[in-house]
Amino acid sequence: MRKAMILLVGLMAGAAFAAPVQDEHGSAGAGEHKESESVADYILHHVSDSRELEIEVPLSHNHIPIHLPEILLPLKAGACQKQMTDHGEAVPSLGAGCLDLSLTKHTVMMWLAAVLLIGSILAWSNRDKTKLVPRGTAANLFEMLVLFVRDELAIKNIGKEEGPRYTSYLLTAFFFILFMNLLGLFPWMATATGNIAVTLGLALCTFVLTQVAGIRAAGFGGYLAHLTGGVAPWLWPIMIPVEFLGLFTKPFALTIRLFANMLAGHIVIFFLLGLIFMLGHPAVALVSVPFAMGIYLLELFVAFVQAYVFTMLSALFIGMGVAMGHHGHEHAEGHGHEETGHSHDHGKAHMLGS
Repeated sequence: MRKAMILLVGLMAGAAFAAPVQDEHGSAGAGEHKESESVADYILHHVSDSRELEIEVPLSHNHIPIHLPEILLPLKAGACQKQMTDHGEAVPSLGAGCLDLSLTKHTVMMWLAAVLLIGSILAWSNRDKTKLVPRGTAANLFEMLVLFVRDELAIKNIGKEEGPRYTSYLLTAFFFILFMNLLGLFPWMATATGNIAVTLGLALCTFVLTQVAGIRAAGFGGYLAHLTGGVAPWLWPIMIPVEFLGLFTKPFALTIRLFANMLAGHIVIFFLLGLIFMLGHPAVALVSVPFAMGIYLLELFVAFVQAYVFTMLSALFIGMGVAMGHHGHEHAEGHGHEETGHSHDHGKAHMLGS
């Protein structure tokens, strides 16, 4: 990490004192407009997904592109023929009959995060089962995080009985998101969680598991009865659509929260460095580079926070699904007590009347 930070500072300093680009007419106003457009294009190009990996050469404008494999499956004849657009060749969409399974930059980052995660667990896990206490800093750090997710997130939000059942998923989500967040802080890497498709896929996993937890706890009939909100039948036409839409607000919140926080930090860093070229003076680097370094360190903190928030909300939503069974059981018991009390009162009234 220290080497990565030193390299990042070097790249910032080199970019700060690079010669500003001038337009061919030498006009100051036109040059600033062209430069601002190029900075915006560079930022969007860096944070967006692409079909190639770019290894930028430090202290130069050169980069080494690595083209990723292209996998196109035509669902009908001739559906995957590329079309020319203003931005180059474009692959037809799925609606046109072309299934695009090509590798992208963020896909490679997800695979790399998964490999690093599995390798870290295999290397730093406590293999000596005869000793309960792991030895080594990395092993103790992993144990601390695992116990935190199990005790503070799973058990406290789901319960002692059902919490351990879902701990494995919560641990997978926490470490996988954490590794993807941290990868984006290294040079030549990218943040896969800055892609809304990735965060949507993670949120859908939590959504499916939440519904499974609700059906498992309350039964399919109790799960459907929960959609009525416990109101009178004449209010069901209003309550059922509201409860049904409420099911999808939770994965939507998970998707947007993780995506927006990880994307915003990278955009702010590049915008602060882009001020050097937009204002066209190397002295701006004296302010923008320290500020960008501060945001970079803040992103290191946000990487852990967003992994924690996603896991905590997932545990909370799963706990709400598990609570359906308890609510249904309490409602049935309460209804039984009311009927028993009503029969006792009726018996007492009958005896007094006689």
